[in-house]
Amino acid sequence: MNADPNSEPSGNFRRPRIPRSFKELTPSNHFDPGKFFHEMVWKTLRTRRTGSIKKPEFPNLKDEELALTWIGHASFLVQFAGMNTLIDPNFANWLFLLKRLKRPGMHIRDLPPIDLVLLTHAHFDHFHKPTLRQLPSPKIAVMPWGCGSLAKRLGFERIVELRWWESFGTGDWKVTFVPSKHWGARTLGDMKRGWGGYVLEYRGRRIYHAGDSAYFEGFSEIGQRVKPEIALLPIGAYYPDSFRRVHMGPDEALRAFRDLGSEWFVPMHYGSFKLSFEDLDEPPRWLIELAEKEALIPRLRMLEEGVPERF
Repeated sequence: MNADPNSEPSGNFRRPRIPRSFKELTPSNHFDPGKFFHEMVWKTLRTRRTGSIKKPEFPNLKDEELALTWIGHASFLVQFAGMNTLIDPNFANWLFLLKRLKRPGMHIRDLPPIDLVLLTHAHFDHFHKPTLRQLPSPKIAVMPWGCGSLAKRLGFERIVELRWWESFGTGDWKVTFVPSKHWGARTLGDMKRGWGGYVLEYRGRRIYHAGDSAYFEGFSEIGQRVKPEIALLPIGAYYPDSFRRVHMGPDEALRAFRDLGSEWFVPMHYGSFKLSFEDLDEPPRWLIELAEKEALIPRLRMLEEGVPERF
């Protein structure tokens, strides 16, 4: 890890700025700008965008029922009876020069009123300010230490910063911020912001969103301490192997799933933006192949963008 989660968040943050180079937009600055431009920009500019935007039919939930809608990339709508939560919402067609290659599964205007927004870290594909400004009636935003300054003037009634293993909640729900193996800088040299995942609990149901993470021993601790029933785990942006310092491939995501001891595995962080060198359709293909070998297909839930599913 490259920051102290127990340190006090500093108020002396740098002003957000446009990245000074393509290298700043790569997943941990570990390949050169020429390769980045060719693989992530030039090739994608010539690739036709796919996917369809749907009008979701949200279920009428009762008691402890839960519905999950994958918007795309790492963005999810989590619905309980009387509570709507968005995690890392991103409806962008472009991230600077990065083209979205699969449309979000729904229009932002079709979202229900949002009670809670969870933001895992400050990277542009997870903390997308233009999306956050357009959310319908967002009330509370929870984010890592050091990220609160980024959320000012985005329309939230309340902004809450957490460190690892801290919790926040009211009434029937509670959210716990848990560790991940990643990093939280918004731009080069911006090392004062945190990163992690969340376990959201509502009337005994627990759902875990890992944010961005490489595989690490912390998944076992998360499983032991908060016992999530549903695990939303990233499976993309893992090739070349140097990317595994901050991301997981399907093989490591399955290992993390076993460590967590969860009932359901929902994959994410693939198919929308080209952030690495593997083909966009390779992560789900490889995940299904591995899950079949390990007899985990009955516990794997591959969601279609924009289609709510009950759990």
